[in-house]
Amino acid sequence: MSTVNTMRVISQQVLGGPEVLEEVEVERPAPRPNEILVRVRAAGVNPTDWKHRATGGFLGEPPFVLGWDVSGVVEAVGIGVAGFKTGDEVFGMLSYPFGHGSHAEYVAAPARAFALKPAGIDHIQAGALPLVSLTAWQALVENADVQPGQRVLIHAAAGGVGHVAVQIAKARGAYVIGTASAGKHDFLRGIGVDEAIDYRETDFTEAVKDVDIVLDTIGGDNAVRSLHVLRPGGIVVSILPIGTEDFYEEAERLGVRAVRMLVDADRTGLRAIAELVEAGKLRATIAGAFPLADAAEAHALGGTGRTTGKLVLTVD
Repeated sequence: MSTVNTMRVISQQVLGGPEVLEEVEVERPAPRPNEILVRVRAAGVNPTDWKHRATGGFLGEPPFVLGWDVSGVVEAVGIGVAGFKTGDEVFGMLSYPFGHGSHAEYVAAPARAFALKPAGIDHIQAGALPLVSLTAWQALVENADVQPGQRVLIHAAAGGVGHVAVQIAKARGAYVIGTASAGKHDFLRGIGVDEAIDYRETDFTEAVKDVDIVLDTIGGDNAVRSLHVLRPGGIVVSILPIGTEDFYEEAERLGVRAVRMLVDADRTGLRAIAELVEAGKLRATIAGAFPLADAAEAHALGGTGRTTGKLVLTVD
């Protein structure tokens, strides 16, 4: 049990499988100017978490505390923070990648990384949304400028980013095609997918054509192959930022656009997401909620690649 000056976090001393995660006590942070201290109630677990746990990724060698999603209650405000007060319920995404650390009882971070939590959802729902919804929003709205009536192909449409992207695209009036295994097609139809493709049985490049926007959540050759289903002037946005130059070269040859991106913290985007939630147009599907101490179990489940929706850690 943590004391008034400490907090529980999920940390790791070495890179490896879920078993390297351990609950430890560290000093509780204090908010600096323009920061708020948030008492974490829920924090999403994303593929980037288990990838960093295993490889170090952008973060290098441990020790470190993972987690970018957070939903909770403002415990204290730093000098200069005008937009929040103690007791406010907020949700947000810590700056990616170096603002990590939400798999903890408390997190101190820039106030502009947060927005007021939509009143109609609980902390588990809110904690599931920020990273995936901002990724989808920045890909589809900011980079691709999705418009009503456009044809949008979303890869891994039942996954964390994918199922949120489907709902954002539908809210913007798009016709949505989603790839997923056959067992998830009923789920896809339930969230608004107009056309579902079983990637195990069907080559999407033969089944789909004249697409305006492709959201690539897989990377590698999938991103390059996706260029071939676009209409002239269409765009593939890949959320996997590292890959070969073939992606850009093939796009130029075909007369289409290719973009790689990393999600970034953004209050304006969060507020747009909150509006969709409050309008009943966006909801995260929760694949599982685990107490903070069971983070390794959440990582193990996520690492199977077979979950539908989002995994979340809860903090009492």
